[in-house]
Amino acid sequence: MELHDENPFKIRSYQSALTTLERGDQNIMTLGGEELSKIPGIGKSILEAIEELKSTDSFKSLDELLDKTPEGILEIMQIKGLGPKKVKTIWKELGVTSIPELMEACRSGKVAKIKGFGEKTQDSIIANLEFKAANAGKWLFAEVEEIIRNLYTTFTFPDAETALVGDFSRHLEIISEAEFLIGSDELSQVKAKVRDLGLIAWNMKESGPKTLRGKMKEIDLNIILHFCTKSDFLPKKLALTASPSHLQLPVDEIETMGQKIQKHNYKTEEEFFSINHLQYIPAEMREGFDEVMLAKENKIPELIEEKDLRGILHNHSTYSDGKHSLRQMAEYCKELGFEYLGISDHSKTAFYAGGLTEDQLIKQHLEIDALNMELAPFKIFKGIESDILSDGKLDYSEQVLASFDFIVASVHSILNMDVNRATKRLITAIENPYTTILGHPTGRLLLRREGYPINHKLIIDACAANKVVIEINANPWRLDLDWRWIRYAMEQGVMLSINPDAHAMEGYADMKYGILVGRKGGLTKEMNLNSMSGQEITAYFANRLKGIKTT
Repeated sequence: MELHDENPFKIRSYQSALTTLERGDQNIMTLGGEELSKIPGIGKSILEAIEELKSTDSFKSLDELLDKTPEGILEIMQIKGLGPKKVKTIWKELGVTSIPELMEACRSGKVAKIKGFGEKTQDSIIANLEFKAANAGKWLFAEVEEIIRNLYTTFTFPDAETALVGDFSRHLEIISEAEFLIGSDELSQVKAKVRDLGLIAWNMKESGPKTLRGKMKEIDLNIILHFCTKSDFLPKKLALTASPSHLQLPVDEIETMGQKIQKHNYKTEEEFFSINHLQYIPAEMREGFDEVMLAKENKIPELIEEKDLRGILHNHSTYSDGKHSLRQMAEYCKELGFEYLGISDHSKTAFYAGGLTEDQLIKQHLEIDALNMELAPFKIFKGIESDILSDGKLDYSEQVLASFDFIVASVHSILNMDVNRATKRLITAIENPYTTILGHPTGRLLLRREGYPINHKLIIDACAANKVVIEINANPWRLDLDWRWIRYAMEQGVMLSINPDAHAMEGYADMKYGILVGRKGGLTKEMNLNSMSGQEITAYFANRLKGIKTT
């Protein structure tokens, strides 16, 4: 509607209705017309659209707009930084109707010459197009997890062994191909069964005697099937689960991990590690860093598990931009068996996300006090996700900051600083005595945008010096702090906190992905803040505040 200059009042009514429906608990596909009409913002035209959607999966107004919109324009509208007005200008003035045409127009300098664009906007479009192209065919782990696990079941045959291998088996955050290993002494029969499944378009030119390569028909996901005899299954599984760098790590002065695997002198994975005088290395850690050295010295820790989480910190409610009320978030958290909830709605600078004013904070804190009396011994901690301003300051006065049990300090705006300014900005926030947790340190959105550049070592060192916890944001789009920095953080004595950044009750389920990346980085429950019991974390927060007041 914005692209085609529809009536702005009509656009606003659709946006308002959308916001109301997204925040509500109702399933609009099961409600009748009378019930729908009682929902605020659902007028006659939107009610008609919903009724059409139920029966046809579309509706007249949308179909009319799509009919006059080139398909490529819809794809261009997904490019970061290009709103409907700019897309329309490029379309109408340059005749651009596809991604390749847009890139050509940028590289020839035509976009920069359009009024209101310029070189900076053109360079930004080029960078975003290149980022999009580089990530084509790549998926978040969470996006394809169910698909890949279902394929594993599909590739499981009688009298054959099947294993998930490759990047997925090591729980990498980005998956570009799903790899499976099938071991059988009747390989020709198994291959025939696989080819007959019809789920995958096989590329026989790129396949070989021991591999089948293809792509799923429904989504752009590459598939690789490796085949071997049953006697080769375990060595192949060990080799294909590990990264190439892991296989090259020396075990002793003579042989690498890859060479040890080829010996076939073991019957189980555990025996392989034992006979090579290595502590067992969990699959997710076989990335080619220092895991073999740690295994030699018996220093691989007991990695954190989901059962080690005692509470959930960094969550949003309807006080800011959450879908569910404070009560709903708390009761569901308790129902899941957790001991505490840390509520941390957006702060006042985040006006776009319904950030809380000082008056709204007073109201929320009174509600928390009442709920804590009702739900005890379960406890809700008073938190806030305070925006880190451009100069590194937090966006409330000291008096307001002192009213919270804990504060998650996060950057949400001005993401184009250079590494020095961005690092200085975060360190200033870290040095604020009220900062408890540094939230999603780079602000990255995997496959959508790169994080802002920071010097990770300086940031982690500053957290160590100021006893600030670093968040592992468990949202599958973030997974930030990156797992590659977890070990360094722990070595400096910095605690981590696996937080879902949940904006709805179902967001709690994302904790699982925080656990996966935590394990990849070697995280233990002892170094994870929300593995503390309710009593322990109450004392932890109280002691921090007491230390500030004493100072």
